[in-house]
Amino acid sequence: MAASSNQHIGQAVFANRNMWSGILFGIGLAAFIDEAVFHLLLRWHHFYDKSTTDIGLISDGLFHAFSWFATIGSLFMFADLRRRNELQLKIWWAGKLIGAGAFQLYDGTIQHKLMRIHQIRYVENVIIYDVIWNVIAIVMIIAGLALVMSKRSKRKSEQEVSYKHG
Repeated sequence: MAASSNQHIGQAVFANRNMWSGILFGIGLAAFIDEAVFHLLLRWHHFYDKSTTDIGLISDGLFHAFSWFATIGSLFMFADLRRRNELQLKIWWAGKLIGAGAFQLYDGTIQHKLMRIHQIRYVENVIIYDVIWNVIAIVMIIAGLALVMSKRSKRKSEQEVSYKHG
C-alpha cells in the first residue's frame, strides 16, 4: 500500500509540473500573440500608452522579454518532463489554455479597465472589443478546466478498477 501511496504522490507532483509548464507556456504564447498582432502588426496600442511613443515602444520591448522568459522557462520544464518520461500532454494543454486565458482575462480586466495603461483599441465603441476579448479568455479557461476535470475523472475511474482487481 505504501508503494501505491508514493506512486500517487509522484503522479501528483508531475501532474503539477505539467500544469505549470503549460500555464507558463500559455501565458508566454498569449503575451507574444498580443504583442505581435495588436502592438506590432495592427499598432492598436502599446503595453503602456500613458506616455510618449518612445516609452510605449520600450514598454513593448519589456513585455516581449517577459513573454519569452515565460515561454523559454516553460519549454525547459517541458523538456525535463519529457526526459523523465512524465510528460502528460492533456494536462499540459489544459495548463496552456488556462494560462493563456488567465493572461488575457487579467489583461482585459486589470490592465485595460482598472489600471487603464492601455485599451485594446482606441475607438468609440471599445466595449465590443472588451467583451470579445474577455469572452475568448473565459472560454479558454473553461476549456482548460474541462480538460483537467476529464483527466481527473479518468484517473479516478482507473484507480477504482485497479482496486477492484488488485
